[in-house]
Amino acid sequence: MLNFVEELTWRGMVHTMMPGTEELLEKEQVTAYLGIDPTADSLHIGHLCGVMMLKHFQRCGHKPLALVGGATGMIGDPSGKSQERNLLDEATLRHNVACIKEQLARFLDFDSDAPNHAELVNNYDWMKDFTFLDFARTVGKHITVNYMMAKDSVQKRLNGEARDGLSFTEFTYQLLQGYDFLYLNEHKNCKLQLGGSDQWGNITTGAELIRRTNGREVFALTCPLITKADGRKFGKTEQGNIWLNRDYTSPYAFYQFWLNVADDDAERYIKIFTTLSKEEIEALVAEHKEDPGQRVLQKRLAKEVTIMVHSEADYQMAVEASNILFGKATKESLMKLDEKTLLDVFAGVPQFEISRDVLSSGVKAVDLMAEFTQCFPSKGEMRKMTQGGGVSLNKEKLNAFDQMVTEEDLLDGKYLLVQRGKKNYYLIIVK
Repeated sequence: MLNFVEELTWRGMVHTMMPGTEELLEKEQVTAYLGIDPTADSLHIGHLCGVMMLKHFQRCGHKPLALVGGATGMIGDPSGKSQERNLLDEATLRHNVACIKEQLARFLDFDSDAPNHAELVNNYDWMKDFTFLDFARTVGKHITVNYMMAKDSVQKRLNGEARDGLSFTEFTYQLLQGYDFLYLNEHKNCKLQLGGSDQWGNITTGAELIRRTNGREVFALTCPLITKADGRKFGKTEQGNIWLNRDYTSPYAFYQFWLNVADDDAERYIKIFTTLSKEEIEALVAEHKEDPGQRVLQKRLAKEVTIMVHSEADYQMAVEASNILFGKATKESLMKLDEKTLLDVFAGVPQFEISRDVLSSGVKAVDLMAEFTQCFPSKGEMRKMTQGGGVSLNKEKLNAFDQMVTEEDLLDGKYLLVQRGKKNYYLIIVK
């Protein structure tokens, strides 16, 4: 059986650990939980390090609990935040929780009869009937305000990082998270909490609450917050988060994100975001350093994570879609792309809109490309390049500059792809 702490350590996934954690894990099968905030109906790659901790935990023979914060999601955690977040209603949270479980099932075994099968728990289930008086008696009396005020997450908000200070609602967050640990300790024999390093204050509040309530000793292990080599936040792009839901981030765009990470980042990320062995990763790193231009690390990283989050078929499609812009491709490969992937692939190319009327009875290619759009600056230049074999429509070379283009040529019923030379692409959108 793999040693969980050793496995996480060589992968660069241990930030802080309570004394005695490793000894506990070596002694028995341990139940641990990690909290996930259900403020959206999809996880994004900022969640992936925590999810991979749970995956490695289960691989090492232990039992993972994924806790979705249906109750705490209604309040908002001040850790790492400069302002209070929006509060969600119950129906939205229920929907988000269901979607998140479906995604987690790609990483964790929920359904087998193995003793360490994963479980999804929702703190709304034990908090929804918990009255304020119950909370004050059961939780509030054990933790002093002085103890809560000393937490970094509270201090940062009080010392000017937040325009509006810290609401009482958010101030109580660490007690709610602490009660989750207490509840799971008493009802699921959970002895370990996992999380990001920004959660250390909340986690230790839970450990203290358990010690003062039932005298038991519990443990904690956090992973570092993942950043890029230049120190910037990991997972954010100009377009926003990279989501695990294909409707928000297509498998192609997801694959491209990993394919385009810097060399230093690829070496760190392949340890954190895959289950490849130490020996295999060391061999890949050595191969990459011999010829960095081949981007061996990035290609393997992108493959492993895309298959894990989506599927082998989605990975193959992403590679094929990449070849459309950067290599040889056929009309058949272009036709396989769904609309979102097509738009993602050609997001950076010039786009023109034309009326569907233009194609209703057919239009000459030269008129389409040099009159109705500006793919070419003049009809003469378009004729000349077509005669030299340098113009393609939907990845097929034009045989003649006056070849007729009709609605039958449309991709997804509304797009035409024009290629001028080897590298210049134009997307015509038919409205």
